[in-house]
Amino acid sequence: MSAVPDTPATATAITLLVNGVTRTFDGDPSMPLLWFLRDELQLTGTKYGCGIAQCGACTVHVDGTPARACTRRMQTLQGASVVTIEGLHVTGSHPVQVAWRELDVPQCGFCQSGQIMQAVHLLRNTPRPTDADIDAAMNGHICRCGTYPRIRSAIKAAAEKRS
Repeated sequence: MSAVPDTPATATAITLLVNGVTRTFDGDPSMPLLWFLRDELQLTGTKYGCGIAQCGACTVHVDGTPARACTRRMQTLQGASVVTIEGLHVTGSHPVQVAWRELDVPQCGFCQSGQIMQAVHLLRNTPRPTDADIDAAMNGHICRCGTYPRIRSAIKAAAEKRS
């Protein structure tokens, strides 16, 4: 009986767009997107919260849809377009980012990039959201500081600026 070498599968290069820039990844294909963004691209605006896609701190957009970067594996991202908080606007002047600042939404700030990414997606699809729309869209985004009322106000303020 011959021994089977205990070596990892050969990685295949994965090419994707991150904030409009073509990037190539040739590491472990099971690596979560979050670590590629933070450790390899130094895009540290996306935060590690729970690691099991339950808190929303790591939310980014993948092909225009919110995704939890902590559980999204690199092997699923060939040809994908990823947008992080850094990619929303080059100067941080996206209407949602502006509303967040104007209403002093963040307290500790840890969850805010994920909250903003989810809010941007909501407003893209529902330009004039009701409270129920906001609650449904933001469900699953946990803020330890309890800034939910300010988050709702900022989403409404951003919606008014966009209309």
